[in-house]
Amino acid sequence: MAAWGKRLAGVRGVLLDISGVLYDGGEDGGAPIRGSVEAVARLKQSRLKVRFCTNESQKSRQELVGLLRRQGFDISEGEVTAPAPATSLILKERGLRPHLLVHDGVRSEFGQIDTSNPNCVVIADAGEGFSYQNMNKAFRVLMELEKPVLISLGKGRYYKETSGLMLDVGAYMKALEYACGIEAEVVGKPSPEYFQSALKEMGVEAHEAIMIGDDIVGDVGGAQRCGMRALQVRTGKFRPSDEQHPEVKADGYVDNLAEAVDLLLQHATK
Repeated sequence: MAAWGKRLAGVRGVLLDISGVLYDGGEDGGAPIRGSVEAVARLKQSRLKVRFCTNESQKSRQELVGLLRRQGFDISEGEVTAPAPATSLILKERGLRPHLLVHDGVRSEFGQIDTSNPNCVVIADAGEGFSYQNMNKAFRVLMELEKPVLISLGKGRYYKETSGLMLDVGAYMKALEYACGIEAEVVGKPSPEYFQSALKEMGVEAHEAIMIGDDIVGDVGGAQRCGMRALQVRTGKFRPSDEQHPEVKADGYVDNLAEAVDLLLQHATK
């Protein structure tokens, strides 16, 4: 690998994943990852632009930001790119009326959306809501449509909470794809549109940005396909096997966000 100076040269904007990078979630609200609160503060005091990019779909953006602020993070709603608000805009623009298979915590993001006589299904990390009955209801809605539309808020396989690894929305999305013979539209990482939206909000070009995440496919791979650089932290859902992934190779691996910020402030801001 090239020296860090070469790998980080020209970076003007930093995209930060939240879960597994800033904090590990949990029933009690979770806990910040060691050094991450201070790392975010140092990053925001630098000349680098910062954007928080999450696939969180169990909490509204307002609830998530409130949780992080209580944990000590310097963050506002306007700095967060999340899939639920983006999906709500897509539904309005396309005149779609969704059957919502989502967590109650994120339902408020769809408060202004017509859900009568559904002509699509929106699936998110519904947690305990992923019962057979609820999955079968979504399946039936899709099968009754002449041109079924399935929109998924992310396609992650799993994520990490303080209690351990948790099955994510991607597994349930794949089940509906298989049963209905369709392909879901993904809003969130790793879709190119998601990253392009975040870059636009930051006002930087892809080659000037770097993604820091714990997901080798969704964070690292997705960002690299858009022309960005990407670092993987060894926190959150990171597994040692990620460093030998057959398709995705991060531009660098760091133990945590604090180490990543040290490197960025040393090399990217010169």
